[in-house]
Amino acid sequence: MTRIVAVNGSPKMEKGNTEPILRAFLDGARDAGAEVEVLYAKRMKIEPCRGEFQCWGSKPGECVIKDEMQSIYPVLKRADILVLAIPVYAPLPGEMQTFLNRLMPLVDASSLSIKDGRTRARPRAGVRISKIVLVSSAGWWEKENMDTVVRVASELAENMDIEFSGALLRPHSDLLERGGPKVDKVLRSARECGQALVKNGKMSKATLEAVAAPLIGREEWMKG
Repeated sequence: MTRIVAVNGSPKMEKGNTEPILRAFLDGARDAGAEVEVLYAKRMKIEPCRGEFQCWGSKPGECVIKDEMQSIYPVLKRADILVLAIPVYAPLPGEMQTFLNRLMPLVDASSLSIKDGRTRARPRAGVRISKIVLVSSAGWWEKENMDTVVRVASELAENMDIEFSGALLRPHSDLLERGGPKVDKVLRSARECGQALVKNGKMSKATLEAVAAPLIGREEWMKG
């Protein structure tokens, strides 16, 4: 069975605009037989990384900060797919940035290699994550507003030698609450992405584009 751990970094958690897309995606993954667990970064009682790098040096794989992250690491290690749900907050919500920084103990710094001119590592032994997926939302009309978040997620995957399986991007996400046929299609497409990733190991470009499809024209959106 495929195990998915999703981390929603929205400070608004279940009430945020990232949640509908994430929920639809995970519902599709469950339809395909995946086991899903959702964590909320804001609820995590974790401290910022201190940058001591003991998890890469004197205490490999062990974070010296003894907080709630100690119980989260085993959950992450058992996951086959890690889903990062990140709204655009110039660029990331603080709680999500803290969570991402605390992933350092999962990385094996002794396994460095050069790929395409860049230094890369690998997940530490016992970490099963083989795919990372991004779910992102933004308030502005164009999906390019999420480029920085996509770069953060894809770079994290590449640095750990994990497949970046794609990004579900939802611009002008506040309009989701209006409902209607276009919103229904967006959510249906997000669900299809979850199904496809579990069943086929990948999501189609066309379905990802359907998730990001405009709900209204740019000029109408600019008028408010």
